[in-house]
Amino acid sequence: MPKIAVVTDSACDLPQTVLDQYGITLVPLVVRFGTDVYLDRQLTLDEFWQKAQSTPPQTSQPSAGMFEQVFAPLVEQGHHVICLVITGRHSGTYNSAYIAAQKFPGQVTIFDTLSLSLAQGYQAITAARAAAEGRSVEEIIALLESVRARIHLFIGLDTIEYLRRGGRADKLMPVLQRVVRVMNIKVLLKLVDGQLELLGVARSRKKSMHRIQQEVMRYAPPEMLIVAHTRRGDEVTGFARALAEQLNFPFEQVLLGEAGPILSSHAGPGVMAAAIVQRAAQRYPQ
Repeated sequence: MPKIAVVTDSACDLPQTVLDQYGITLVPLVVRFGTDVYLDRQLTLDEFWQKAQSTPPQTSQPSAGMFEQVFAPLVEQGHHVICLVITGRHSGTYNSAYIAAQKFPGQVTIFDTLSLSLAQGYQAITAARAAAEGRSVEEIIALLESVRARIHLFIGLDTIEYLRRGGRADKLMPVLQRVVRVMNIKVLLKLVDGQLELLGVARSRKKSMHRIQQEVMRYAPPEMLIVAHTRRGDEVTGFARALAEQLNFPFEQVLLGEAGPILSSHAGPGVMAAAIVQRAAQRYPQ
């Protein structure tokens, strides 16, 4: 049985300490501010937001060549590579990774997480843990398919301006622009089969967070709770702790962090998002 190496892209938002802990290799997406181009993570979050104040950020997928450069040494070392990527419904990253994988027939498997941020990251962690346990490629892919189907992600936006600029949710924009004309309306989104859909609206940040908590609760009990935010460090711990208490889930096990430039470029500041990985034995709500 070949050794298995896990690769993911930087949209996963996993910190370097976690990547190192699980031996996960990262391929960076690209962030642009006008003519200034950076690989994701070349800028700190504070540097990213400082630049974003004056120039709208844009993102693009890694090239196939960038993936190939990562795959090649791992394959040469005798690994089978499992590469998990951000949802193919909103990014061309899957296509770049797939093209690169053709250079290594039978040695690289590309897996579309149909997710983003830490919900994508959790799938990468799951794959790395399973690889460390000695599971086969087929077993890991079956496990990932199960986890992917049980993730339910909800996102509360403070603004739709970044989403409009990014062009990744053009189908949603007409309805979103109608609902935000009402003063102080906050938009809530859900991710369904990798596609962003409108969940609803709330009249305040507080009500937005309450709605997210209600949605997450529908899928109890959790295998994992995930909370991500952009520039809401003063509120996120309390939000995550309350959610964990409601679900009788250990707070210290919550996968919690600030989203990086990829999600931030399209969602803007003030995001509060939560995902639940529904426990496998639990039936889905009707």
